[in-house]
Amino acid sequence: MRVAARSLRAATIGAAFLAAVGAGQLAHAGSAAEIDRKVDVGLKNLLASHEAARVLAKEARAILVFPNIVKAGFLFGGQFGDGALRGGERTLGYYRTVAASYGLQAGVQTFGYALFLMNDAALAYLDKSGGWEIGVGPTLVVVDKGTAGALTSTTARSDVYAFFFDPQGLMAGIGLQGTKITRIHPD
Repeated sequence: MRVAARSLRAATIGAAFLAAVGAGQLAHAGSAAEIDRKVDVGLKNLLASHEAARVLAKEARAILVFPNIVKAGFLFGGQFGDGALRGGERTLGYYRTVAASYGLQAGVQTFGYALFLMNDAALAYLDKSGGWEIGVGPTLVVVDKGTAGALTSTTARSDVYAFFFDPQGLMAGIGLQGTKITRIHPD
């Protein structure tokens, strides 16, 4: 009985913490110009540090960049952030990513990620879905060091490739499971 009460108390405190952090972040969502500036820096850093990202960028129909994701949790966790879809040098739209998780986790972390949409079908799915749940829809490959070493413009055959970049903070694990991406219209 005591263990259940402690677990419930810890879960309640974790949920309250996430609600406070999330509400503050979403209330201060950036303007379109601010999101574009952060996306410019994040994409530049990603391309400068990952050869595979440079290769895919040349072939991608568009790149969806979330330069500053905030992830926090204590048993219950959440992550969120705003980003932009880039086609060449142009912003094609603005998006928000939100995810929730439950399990052994504690800490706060920030990181960025970019989704390289490699074909018209992946780009169309983002537009028509009204909110893309990662894991449903186009085939997605998370690029790690092993995958990146074997990736060329000839071997890149998936619909979407994901790269993580600039991790900071203390929290184990970065993932896209349970992530939903929706279009937003910032000022």
